Amino acid sequence: MDLATALRWTTERYPHRRAIGGPAPLTYAEWDVRTEQVAHALHHLGAAEGSRAIFLLRGGEPLATLHMAAQKARVVSLPLSTRLSPDELAYCIDDCDPALIAVDESTHALVVAALRQTAAKSPPVVWAGEPEDAPLGTSSLHHTAAQAPTTRVPATPRGDDISVMLYTSGTTGRPKGVPRTHRAEHYAAVAHLIQTGHAPGEVALGVMPLFHTMGLRTLLASVVAAGTWVPQAKFEAESSLDLITSEGVSALYLVPTIFWSLLETGRLEEATSVRRLAYAGASMTPTLAQKLADVVQPERFVNHFGSTEIYTFTIGPDAANKPGCAGRAGVFSEVRLVHPDPSASPEQTVAPGQQGQVVVSMQSLEAFGGYWHRPDADRSAIREGWYFTGDLATADEEGDLWVSGRVDDMINSGGENIYPEEIENALANSPDVREVVVVGTPDDKWGHAVTAFLVGAPDDSPSQTIEKIERFSRDESGLPSMKRPKRFVVVDQIPKSAVGKILRRRLTDGDFVRLADSGEETP
Repeated sequence: MDLATALRWTTERYPHRRAIGGPAPLTYAEWDVRTEQVAHALHHLGAAEGSRAIFLLRGGEPLATLHMAAQKARVVSLPLSTRLSPDELAYCIDDCDPALIAVDESTHALVVAALRQTAAKSPPVVWAGEPEDAPLGTSSLHHTAAQAPTTRVPATPRGDDISVMLYTSGTTGRPKGVPRTHRAEHYAAVAHLIQTGHAPGEVALGVMPLFHTMGLRTLLASVVAAGTWVPQAKFEAESSLDLITSEGVSALYLVPTIFWSLLETGRLEEATSVRRLAYAGASMTPTLAQKLADVVQPERFVNHFGSTEIYTFTIGPDAANKPGCAGRAGVFSEVRLVHPDPSASPEQTVAPGQQGQVVVSMQSLEAFGGYWHRPDADRSAIREGWYFTGDLATADEEGDLWVSGRVDDMINSGGENIYPEEIENALANSPDVREVVVVGTPDDKWGHAVTAFLVGAPDDSPSQTIEKIERFSRDESGLPSMKRPKRFVVVDQIPKSAVGKILRRRLTDGDFVRLADSGEETP
């Protein structure tokens, strides 16, 4: 199956059903025609079959239309983060050699700056923003598409063609391109439908960016299930609640930080249409899971554990009653826990109850085929037919996995291996802490000191936050002394990526604004 066919078949079944919600809705018949015209336009503007095209837009329906048009045009879609630096974007441009770059008002200056740094010949820049704002020297996608035929574009996408290439976040080095086929994307969408209970005709909020696999999955699951995708180009909690209530959104698939923001509006109980919750991208504390379950009372509440490379590792199907549990292998996955050593074989499985590294079979129908032009990364991550995720987990007596951190995040303090997630979950139960992240910082005595970076309650001063969390850690957290943080640092915010992924590296590198520090006098 290819994604162009998936959209066309859904249109044949439900031509008058809403495909795109929000203030500018489109039926499937209308969206099908629009994507055909944009597919013609991509070919006309220089993106031939088999080529790659960078789509650097703020999001919403225009980006979704470009992505689906690329599937019909048999062009590889590369939706990139608008938060890349010019240097990072220049690297991606040189790495993927795009036929064109589509931009809008929010990204044109970034692309111009990046092109000054590229080593290869600069690709043409195509304006996908409002037509009247098009800068001189750029072709207008809208004008080209408006003049294009509404008939089916003459391209023949196949299941084994590359549908999309996403770049990993690159928090520990240069981003890696992850090419994914039409078939893998379609199976991932089907897996999402099965595993989250996403029903035919479901109304889903499309606020997760399309440069992240969660955003793509929400869009494609809506297409396959003939549902309505309600776009929001940029997350803003109050606006999200307005869309959820006015559009009757029934499914939310978000990162935990966005769920926190929705709760903090005090309005989430208004979202009576929401029946299904799912989260991924980061761990969710038991406190947050319980609050969501109490306020929303969802029919399904799912923890999805996976990656860009293989969409599903495991599924925790009952996040309300077993918060934080990653569950068992997905419908198209096989999972093992092997020795945490980076060079371990997939045959070196750990004993029941022991911590191991999560490895996933590359036979998964949702798997990629290897990184883009990175044989070194392939050798590191793919061995003997298994993908080594770098995640650590233990299995409980029922066979469900509990993720305990990353191999790279392990803290060796005083000769003991300590994993941050257990400590973070314990400290997150404090009512005086809004966010907490634990890392290891250099220490003369311990080698690395367990250090907790905190965002305190709004009404507390930084010094009050330090005092309260030190007392909670000692008297109420339940942590043994070895695992209690040796140092607490109050910061203005926890550094995160564009999709809410915590950037621990920035904390260990000292890239933060310190408001108070138990290890020294408060500024």
